[in-house]
Amino acid sequence: MRIAISIEHPAWAHNFRSIMQTLIARGDDVLVLAINKDRSFELLDSYGIPYVRAGRTTGTNLVQKAFLFLWQSLNYTVRCVRFRPDILIGRASPMMAIAAWVTRKPHLIYEDTEVSKFSLRICKKLSTKILTPRTFLTDLGKAQQRVDTYKELFYLHPSVFTPDRDALRAAGFNPDEPYILMRFVAWNASHDVGKHGLSEPEKLKLIRRMEAAGVRVWVSSEKPLGGELEPYRLRTPYPLVHHVMAFAKLVYSEGATMASEAATLGTHALYVNEIRSGTTQEQQDRFDLLYCFHGQDRYEQAAAKALALLAVPDLRRQGQEKGERMLQEKSDINDLFIAQIDHFAKAGR
Repeated sequence: MRIAISIEHPAWAHNFRSIMQTLIARGDDVLVLAINKDRSFELLDSYGIPYVRAGRTTGTNLVQKAFLFLWQSLNYTVRCVRFRPDILIGRASPMMAIAAWVTRKPHLIYEDTEVSKFSLRICKKLSTKILTPRTFLTDLGKAQQRVDTYKELFYLHPSVFTPDRDALRAAGFNPDEPYILMRFVAWNASHDVGKHGLSEPEKLKLIRRMEAAGVRVWVSSEKPLGGELEPYRLRTPYPLVHHVMAFAKLVYSEGATMASEAATLGTHALYVNEIRSGTTQEQQDRFDLLYCFHGQDRYEQAAAKALALLAVPDLRRQGQEKGERMLQEKSDINDLFIAQIDHFAKAGR
């Protein structure tokens, strides 16, 4: 079988790592078209997955993104015409949806990001099947199939991922001391236009408030860190970030994906962003593992909640128990997705 997939974000590399490795191992011919956003190439290299460098950036403003959409739509289509795939898969990439439509091949995707409105508008019309979490806030019509799972279980389900303290120690990281991981985003995604986060002094003030609670603070940032913030930068190899999250006392994130990943690993998390999602809302309301802050005073509210959680002596044990209950209620999405690939590849559009 011949399968094409695009990787346009490091989260997509995580998302489909196990799927790609399984397909390659069983002898399928997989074309991976990758764009280098926030170390996507580094992740694919670490997984040993061959790929084509299809682009150097996804763009940092609307003009660039509009141009790159047109260019990559043509680029993907030409590459897929030459490759002759049986099916195209991945996340909600409008460029891949167009390539699938032009080549008259099925397009199977999984998506959990409701604010990707432009991408979903095109995929809703052109994609063959769109798998979403059961809690997805948007109705995508007849192509949509809701599944009681999270995208993070593609790569963090116990069947494919085991947190490894020794791997962290070998990288010079101490997983045994109490620490909090803080994630700051770059605010340059298409759904971030007009939004912004904390200034450098505000980030430093927040970090020092967490330190006063008796924990080490590590920072993962999409943007370069200033001089006073640099000592807090997480220095472990990027592919180890999920191991770091698994042993953290708490994860504080402006990005929904990292907050949801932490909750999936049984680590309490704070999601601080005005954008809402069905997945993070359920992880708050149903499992009490993730806490969402969307209002104007979200940073102050999140800081207060973080300090309250850090004061709980057995917070990690509580998180692990909640995480185990979550896993009992959620399905392992990998087998289902591969079965869908096989079905649509044989059936055609």
